[in-house]
Amino acid sequence: MMMTDEWLTIIEHAEELTDILLSSEVVEAYKKAREAVYSDEVLIKSIKEFTDMKERYEEVQRFGRYHPDYHIVMKEIRLQKRALDLNEQVAALRLAENDVQQMFDEVSSIIAKSVSESVKVPVGNAFFSNSSCSSGCGSGGSCSCSA
Repeated sequence: MMMTDEWLTIIEHAEELTDILLSSEVVEAYKKAREAVYSDEVLIKSIKEFTDMKERYEEVQRFGRYHPDYHIVMKEIRLQKRALDLNEQVAALRLAENDVQQMFDEVSSIIAKSVSESVKVPVGNAFFSNSSCSSGCGSGGSCSCSA
């Protein structure tokens, strides 16, 4: 493939779009939320402990309820996950992540539709998508989408 003026223009526009997205309010809110989580030493320790417990959980899952620590690990991982889920900083980070994902999904849909209406765009959560094909195009044609 040869580099043409068209390709250079496309690359320049892509870089401009990237700069705009990275300087948007949504991404700035995400950066602040992420900084709030990862600057809190106690929260970092809790996340590390949860990550370690996830590894134990995966080990226990291989053997199921026959593993000697099954009930202990299952209870502990639920407690740790609940504690993280109820943390305001973690909740704010998750909401910010969802906002960034939604923005990226919208931008990618706009770009795809500007190329062609028949371009299929994978988005973060198809269940909440506004497309006419909410059940997926693998539904045997019952969705009546234009794919």
